[in-house]
Amino acid sequence: MYRWDDKPYYSLNYYLRQKFGEKVFKISLDGGFTCPNRDGTLSKKGCIFCSGRGSGDFAPSAVLPITEQFHQSRTLLIDKWKSGKYIAYFQAFTNTYAPIDVLRKKYEEAISLPDVVGIAIATRPDCLSQPVLDLLEEINKKTYLWVELGLQTMHEDTASLIQRGYPLSCFEEAVSNLSKRNIDTVVHLILGLPGESKNDMLLSVQYVSKQPIQGVKLHLLHIIKNTPLYDYYLKKPFHVFTMNEYIDLVIDCIELLPPHIVIHRITGDGPKALLIAPLWSKNKKAVLNGIHKRFKERNAWQGKLYSFSCPK
Repeated sequence: MYRWDDKPYYSLNYYLRQKFGEKVFKISLDGGFTCPNRDGTLSKKGCIFCSGRGSGDFAPSAVLPITEQFHQSRTLLIDKWKSGKYIAYFQAFTNTYAPIDVLRKKYEEAISLPDVVGIAIATRPDCLSQPVLDLLEEINKKTYLWVELGLQTMHEDTASLIQRGYPLSCFEEAVSNLSKRNIDTVVHLILGLPGESKNDMLLSVQYVSKQPIQGVKLHLLHIIKNTPLYDYYLKKPFHVFTMNEYIDLVIDCIELLPPHIVIHRITGDGPKALLIAPLWSKNKKAVLNGIHKRFKERNAWQGKLYSFSCPK
């Protein structure tokens, strides 16, 4: 049985403490980018689950300069944690979707901030052109970097339903290109997408476990007001997980992941004022406590059911 301090899975907190020797916090930044799935290049609708701020609901306003956003968020953390280092996290929308000189300026500003030991960049697989990859490789030589890719599901029919806007082959090419440059890759998966069975979700987990990636984020599907998913849910109601269902599914997923993959997230945050379902997810502490309790009850741990055989 594997253990990572007090957890039966390889948490991001544990990984960063091992790498940097102290507590490391992520500070969300909004670079003021858009997305090809929003600006009309692919669509103007976006992925159906995406909030109005492009999943950057907890970052400061994009109107503020990067440095001011950072210091604003850092001040809030210092009230609770007197010491620590920081990962500058470009989270909202597609953070490689801009001219190279704009990207370089924002990235360089972020990594120059006090006590910043790394940078995380969330993007789409179809927004990693050769010049962008070259820039990321350059940044990776200056500081610690990971790139986040929003796969959400391996299943093409679900990808079409959620209006993801790119095929699985595009994801595979992006992962391969990042791996060749020794850039850490973190993959997002959403659990609870409409029409997907438990087996469908586990197949997505098995699929990413075979890719040359270093991290995974497991998200609970949130139904948020003013999104296409909300409209879809009203017209075609689908099952939304109970807390106990979700807890057991998360553990099923983690048991299938190899021990070397860092678990960056095991649930997700939705803006509480806009959250329609599941309402139990507002109590994140209760969800996390429930997951850790259930791990013990099931005598489960990351990699318990992992095998090197590929899913059918």
